[in-house]
Amino acid sequence: MENTEGLQEANDNGKRRWMYPWIRKGKYYKWRTWLSYIYLTFFFTGPFLRINGQPLLLMNFMNRQFVLLGQVFWPQDIFLFMLASLVFLVCIVLFTIAFGRIFCGWICPQTIFMEMVFRKIEIWIEGDANKRKKLDSAPWNREKILKKAGKHILFFILSFAIANTFLMYIIGSKNLIQIITEPVGQHLMGFLSIWIFTTVFYLVYSQVRELVCTVICPYGRLQGVLLDQDTLVVAYDDIRGEPRGKLDRDAHPINPKGDCVDCGLCVAVCPTGIDIRNGTQLECINCTICIDACDEVMDKIHKPRNLIGFFSENMIRTKEKPTFTGRMMGYSGVIMVLIAVLSYFILSRSDMDMTIMRSAGMLYQQQPGGYISNIYNVEIINKTDKNQVISLVSDDPSIKIKYIQAPGIINKGGAVKAVFFVLIQASHINKLKTNLNLQLIRNHRIVQTASTTFIGPINN
Repeated sequence: MENTEGLQEANDNGKRRWMYPWIRKGKYYKWRTWLSYIYLTFFFTGPFLRINGQPLLLMNFMNRQFVLLGQVFWPQDIFLFMLASLVFLVCIVLFTIAFGRIFCGWICPQTIFMEMVFRKIEIWIEGDANKRKKLDSAPWNREKILKKAGKHILFFILSFAIANTFLMYIIGSKNLIQIITEPVGQHLMGFLSIWIFTTVFYLVYSQVRELVCTVICPYGRLQGVLLDQDTLVVAYDDIRGEPRGKLDRDAHPINPKGDCVDCGLCVAVCPTGIDIRNGTQLECINCTICIDACDEVMDKIHKPRNLIGFFSENMIRTKEKPTFTGRMMGYSGVIMVLIAVLSYFILSRSDMDMTIMRSAGMLYQQQPGGYISNIYNVEIINKTDKNQVISLVSDDPSIKIKYIQAPGIINKGGAVKAVFFVLIQASHINKLKTNLNLQLIRNHRIVQTASTTFIGPINN
């Protein structure tokens, strides 16, 4: 079923073949259009939306601050990031096993911006596929200069908007506004970043285009390993369609033709230039536009739809219905376990972490007033986005804490270490090791309680 012959972007001379895909606005194209509207709305408004004062998503690598749905994560939470990445990876594997490369055609930002934004602008200015091809091959004249200049100016403006929005997901909307409104000299790196990203996006959507999907992105090659005979992909029903040929209503019934009239429209609409009738190919992004085109032809010749549709190989060969295979069940089980573990750690996660250890090799000390002391080290991590003033107390009011090095103020996302004595009346000690509960206090509230042991003389 899979065909992995030479890349479709090259012509017979080995040079790049520029794509001029037709657009057919069938039901799948309309669904993708509405999905793109939702995606684009969230993309451009996301940096300004807040949950508990925090953005929906922030990946600030420079300050080592990450925010997801209003939850702030710092480098101390790296294990959560790795676990979430593992969940995402397994989900991609399961999704690909079940539905092939449909993510690329329906959800991937590259496809949404290219096909639903930049391609529409190009069609609006230069016309349909034939007009665009004719314009490109025509000599430079006033019409061509105006259309090409207008298109590329709009492309660059839109790339500038995408670059700024993208940067807001990295440095935050407030920091980007500062870069834009304050003198360039104060934010030189930020200013350069804006124009670097703008140039990259402009080149991707004006020049590189489908090569991102077919050459640069490794996902297309990964799918060849993950697909099997039960995977639903955009496929051509060759049993029904072959032998293909022009429509002949007087064809001899003994040797009838298949339903495919060999119109070539499925190839003309493909944004990567493949012929889906050659089988599943790594360039196919499951955008479904070939389904819309073929259904349109089938309607005109009064044949059933879905000559090209969502099929697995078993559905075509044996007419089996889609099945939830044991392989899919296994990956689904792994995902549920990983999500459960990740949810537990996130829900049980504290805004501050405290680790207390009694100084190794140190015995107890006798202090004035009949007290016995032990010396402790503590490390406190602040996972909030604000500086915090904290203190340590014992849950037993009779136990005292005397700082050698007080924690003081902890910066947002930072950590401090402190050294302190714990003092207990000798008369209250009746065993070698006494269990202690020390409480971390912030704004007169208990944030966390940690347990440790206290060593002292046994009071007979």
